[in-house]
Amino acid sequence: MGSPRIDVELGRHDLERMADAGIVVASPGIPPDAPVLRALASRGVRWISEPEFASRFLPGSLIAVTGTNGKTTTTLLVDHLLRASGIRSAAGGNVGGGLAPAASELARSGVPYDWVVLEMSSFQLSAIDTFRPAIGVVTNLSPDHLDRYASVEEYYADKAKIFENADDRSVWVLPQGDDAVAALAGDASGRRYHFGGIGSDAFVHDGMLMVRPFGDIDELIPVADLPLLGAHNVLNALAAALVARLAGAQPGGIAAGLGKARALPHRMEPVRDADGVLWVNDSKATNVAATRSALASLDRPVVLLLGGKDKGEDFSQLAPAAAGVHHVLAYGAAGVRVAAELRAALGEGASTVVEVVEGPLDGVVARARQLARRGDVVLLSPACSSYDMYESYEHRGRHFATLAREAA
Repeated sequence: MGSPRIDVELGRHDLERMADAGIVVASPGIPPDAPVLRALASRGVRWISEPEFASRFLPGSLIAVTGTNGKTTTTLLVDHLLRASGIRSAAGGNVGGGLAPAASELARSGVPYDWVVLEMSSFQLSAIDTFRPAIGVVTNLSPDHLDRYASVEEYYADKAKIFENADDRSVWVLPQGDDAVAALAGDASGRRYHFGGIGSDAFVHDGMLMVRPFGDIDELIPVADLPLLGAHNVLNALAAALVARLAGAQPGGIAAGLGKARALPHRMEPVRDADGVLWVNDSKATNVAATRSALASLDRPVVLLLGGKDKGEDFSQLAPAAAGVHHVLAYGAAGVRVAAELRAALGEGASTVVEVVEGPLDGVVARARQLARRGDVVLLSPACSSYDMYESYEHRGRHFATLAREAA
């Protein structure tokens, strides 16, 4: 018997062939209102996402991680903690920067993993059918991608699809006290575990990370020994530790793995500490909530670099988090609106100075160097996407890191 014939077409969409296909798999980069998808919908043709298709062939049990911020860190940290505990695990999905493969690559690997941990974006969840993780995680929820979605409700509706096929065997790991996530989960079937506060299943007490999904409290490591920068990464670590424990990892392995965790590129990544000034690359913070979280996690005065491609969010929401920021340097396509909304929200007489810097990031970093004082953090946490100047947030982050090292 010969090999099956496989035809590849690039640069066009053959609607007739697609309409006749048994399965249509759409890239998450194609928006739902794209002409090709509208044409298929008009013919009654449904499509699925790549991880939906891959999940039907994945070895091992499935852990799916979604949310607005912290998805990649949590996904890779769960995989790291499982491996540190001697469990065969792999991470993949919507993990950017080449840090993990696509779900389909894991499905094709043939490796008998015990667990596969997938990061799932709202775009990928929008086109699932039978996708059902054994353990599902929602890190947090806040407005994002309003340049693609007509409303925040539409964005949340796609996120909610992670619960669509829940049954009594489903396990959910959710942030304690997050009303938006609770509403998202609704009355979905399955057992629920929570992280982030005293009384939850993973929490901090007396400076120690702890989990207790099975009743007894397991002490892990002191928060001071966690190598990840920022309070939001403490939450990511709690979520990952709880998931790993539920997946069978032992406390000793989890503790060892947490102690060896490393910051991911472009996510509160310390770049250089020179002359008493710490330069931090948080280029992955492409929405207001991520930047707000970054600011809340720092206990030093900040020079904040804010701007990029405008995604339509309300920048005035950053004002309450700006107490420790003595200068905001607004730049890029969104710079003027960033400055106007922040100034209005801060009001006259505010201690935070908001300044618009025209031109490329080189000039913004040079201005930050002039303003930074000993003890300060110069933080690139843009609250915007990068596409006004860069190919990706990774591209932006690498350029900032290079400029910061030169400036320092």
